[in-house]
Amino acid sequence: MLCTRCRHRAASTPEGLCTTCATEGATGSATPGDATGAPQPVAPAFSKPDPAGFAQPEGPGFAQPGGPGSAPPGALPTAPPLGAAPLYAPGGQPSWLRSPVGLGRATAALLGVVIAADVFAVVADFNMYDVSGALADGELGAGMQDKADRADALYAAAGVVQVVALIATMVVFLVWFYRVRVNAEVFAPDRQSKSRGWAIGGWFVPVANLWFPRRVALDIWDASGPDALWDGDLAVAPSPSHARVNAWWAVWIVSLLADRLASTAYRSAETAPEIHEAAGQMLFSDAADMVAAALAILFVLRLTRMQDEKARRGPVAVEV
Repeated sequence: MLCTRCRHRAASTPEGLCTTCATEGATGSATPGDATGAPQPVAPAFSKPDPAGFAQPEGPGFAQPGGPGSAPPGALPTAPPLGAAPLYAPGGQPSWLRSPVGLGRATAALLGVVIAADVFAVVADFNMYDVSGALADGELGAGMQDKADRADALYAAAGVVQVVALIATMVVFLVWFYRVRVNAEVFAPDRQSKSRGWAIGGWFVPVANLWFPRRVALDIWDASGPDALWDGDLAVAPSPSHARVNAWWAVWIVSLLADRLASTAYRSAETAPEIHEAAGQMLFSDAADMVAAALAILFVLRLTRMQDEKARRGPVAVEV
């Protein structure tokens, strides 16, 4: 039932008035517009501005009263205004909506650097595989020794490049991942099965890092989809497809396990045949890592776009 005075908010008193109109009537501050039953716009209260271009009042990412995404009469309640006072997670932490676009683009760019480093590593792996195979077949001589030395140097250089690229990408990725996780609490707090700390800690806890980050990613993905609606408690709605998240995670796990096995085999290799076999394993590992990084780029860009589009649509009304 709507308020009999403003015809905009839900009635909450025996007289058929909403809380705001009942308070105004008690204090004598009702406006002429109230008497006619016209809806009165209520400006959201801001206590902290968000970055420009995402959820600013009168800017992209914020639905103004009467604009796109605002609630028509009879379609209450609505999601809290984006960019207004923060929501609070069950643990009491405030959830601010902040743009992931810049961090998402930076993460995708650095993942491209990881792919370039992997390409370099694949070349080094293939060179080591070729030279060690020749040594295993009995080819000797000064020329072969020079080839083996160059293969070792190239292999070591590729390893350094990969480590540098991985560390830089990991730092930016985790900052982006934490931001989209906090945004997910604004979009759909009831869909988060793990606390926000797991968005970072889940990657470093042994064994748990094989599935916890994926669970957090799926919760973020579901909350950022267009069907995650707010109805006091979150309305149950079909989730967007998990195919992109699952593909990225599956290849990432394969590359991670392959790298550990290949690294162990290479460190323990002493003869040319053993080095040859370890180089083949490392070749597969680096190729898998390259595919995982490419799928991660698709995941990052898609999730970033989903959150940006959801914020720009503004609050979504749910008819009751």
